[in-house]
Amino acid sequence: MKKTELSQPDKTNLSARPKSSGSKIDAFLKQVKQLAPMSNAARGRMIFALDATMSRQPTWDMACALQGEMFSAAAAVGNLSVQLVYFRGHHESRATRWVNNAESLRVLMEKIDCRAGLTQIARVLSHTKREAEKQPLAALVYVGDSMEENIDELCGLAGELGLRGVRTFVFHDGRDAHAEAAFRQIAHLTGGAYLPFDKNSAEDLKALLVAVATYAAGGRKALEVADNAMARRLLADMR
Repeated sequence: MKKTELSQPDKTNLSARPKSSGSKIDAFLKQVKQLAPMSNAARGRMIFALDATMSRQPTWDMACALQGEMFSAAAAVGNLSVQLVYFRGHHESRATRWVNNAESLRVLMEKIDCRAGLTQIARVLSHTKREAEKQPLAALVYVGDSMEENIDELCGLAGELGLRGVRTFVFHDGRDAHAEAAFRQIAHLTGGAYLPFDKNSAEDLKALLVAVATYAAGGRKALEVADNAMARRLLADMR
């Protein structure tokens, strides 16, 4: 499996940024809405990012088993090209090649095992930004259970993704309140959605992944045409 090591995020001035007031966030989100509609070129490209640290082991197999549903749903509305990104262990974070079918993604995921370490969400967001600069990108799906980084840095990076029209759909594994607050902000700043799940909600997770893949392949109109409960839920959560 060819994998690319993710570089460190650009932290220029990030740590010095003041916390945003509610009015500043509202103004920023208005700017995102005006400047970054999803383009036709972006449709069909999605990054699927995973926290592969040891705490994710209980639900790892479930996530691996459900990814094929994304491609099946996307095939009905258009092609879906996915890049798998993950982090684990001691500063290990990698990105795979872009793949266009469920079997290729399954093979890539089966070669990854969970290893103890801290979160590296900033690297994921920075990598996503670089990919969006190369070629339009519809969405980032992030699956994780915790957040051990500087929230201001993550929000700064999420804001840059929002300006590029990359919606972030955060699937929160578990009930960590600190992580939830961060994940909700990241989703909010990109116009995406925060979607909690646990080991008992496999069917909901599958349906939500299908809805996100449908959006990545065909945009909001594809979700509206789908007209099922999870598509409607996703539309309601998105700005």
